[in-house]
Amino acid sequence: MTRSVAIIMVGGPTKGTRFRPLSFNVAKPIFPLAGQPMVHHPIQACKKVPDLVHIYLVGFYEEKEFQLYVSALSTELKVPVRYLKEDKARGSAGGLSHFKDIIMEDDPDMLFVLNCDVCCSFPLAELQEAQRARGGLGTILVKKVSKEKAAEFGELVADPQTKELLHYTEKPETFVSDLINCGVYVFSSSLFDHISSVSTFKRDTASLKRASSFEVLATASTTRGSAAEFIRLDQDVLTPLAGKRQLYVYETLDFWEQIKTPGMALRCSGLYLAQYRRTNPGLLASGDGPGKAAIVGDVYVHPSAKIHPSAKLGPNVAVAANARIGAGVRLISCIILDDVEIKENACVMHSIVGWKSTIGRWSRVQGAGDYEAKLGITILGEDNVVEDEVVVVNCIVLPHKSLSRTVREEIIL
Repeated sequence: MTRSVAIIMVGGPTKGTRFRPLSFNVAKPIFPLAGQPMVHHPIQACKKVPDLVHIYLVGFYEEKEFQLYVSALSTELKVPVRYLKEDKARGSAGGLSHFKDIIMEDDPDMLFVLNCDVCCSFPLAELQEAQRARGGLGTILVKKVSKEKAAEFGELVADPQTKELLHYTEKPETFVSDLINCGVYVFSSSLFDHISSVSTFKRDTASLKRASSFEVLATASTTRGSAAEFIRLDQDVLTPLAGKRQLYVYETLDFWEQIKTPGMALRCSGLYLAQYRRTNPGLLASGDGPGKAAIVGDVYVHPSAKIHPSAKLGPNVAVAANARIGAGVRLISCIILDDVEIKENACVMHSIVGWKSTIGRWSRVQGAGDYEAKLGITILGEDNVVEDEVVVVNCIVLPHKSLSRTVREEIIL
């Protein structure tokens, strides 16, 4: 009988700076997209792998930030979920190697490795089938994108017939390919042998040359592993194996995005809501029946939220726990977080409204809907107050602020 484990790389607080001010309150992997924590979406995909025996979350957040979530999730999924905290940054492959003994406790044949900050349909069964058919060390999920977008990611060249990975380069300065690495992999358990070989090579190379002052400082750092310990999966392990019949690709034709900023979180929330329509329509709100608010498109409403029947929600709206949406309110393309109150006839568009915030009567909070621009959406941090009849356009507002005048294109500290 085959066994698989999944390892989800969740990063750490020093990696989530572009997600501020939302990451001030919650670890980025726990931030809700379409009503579920970001990390919940890849975890749910892993649960569908029939021979999965364990899910590991690897990162360097404090354990308390994941403790309650992981405990509840293990019970819900009936698959053990465990958080493994790195003591220092070791690179993606170095982190895997550090926890090798724990990951291999169940003697798995296959290892799924996923980055938490990607949004896609996670076709893990198809990826697993491709890996079994072709063999080798592993199979990489890839997607074709525009030439302009490809430069932001790792670009790959693959044989169109055999799907063998022939060349891989991380964020090249010149165009190589429109095929990019999606940050989702399946490997045989021999991955650890290759990581060990890279570590040995790095250690031997370092001993043969005199360390520069920069290398000495890097090695002495208490927050980063030594040169031999710091191993990146893509650049240090996968790139040298390209063209050696060890790695293959599986192309997804479905949606894929990377979640680096709040703007992309809002876009990805909409992508997951649309996926619910196909995979789990029971999670979506319905406007059918007397006494219910009007629903347009894909909308998630937490069962504890209170929505006035004259409000209108959607498309791409997620309303979290204990939110209160008043009479005549209009919500379009937004995430409304826990304990938010939106009063009568207010309008929220292309925005994220932070925990315990209040939006006054006849106020308008909106963004341009450019998910990739720095001020392309409006973000209200925790416990903000937008007073009655105030307009907020394309702004980022840090926590605990009160807005009594109209503001546009500002970062309010």
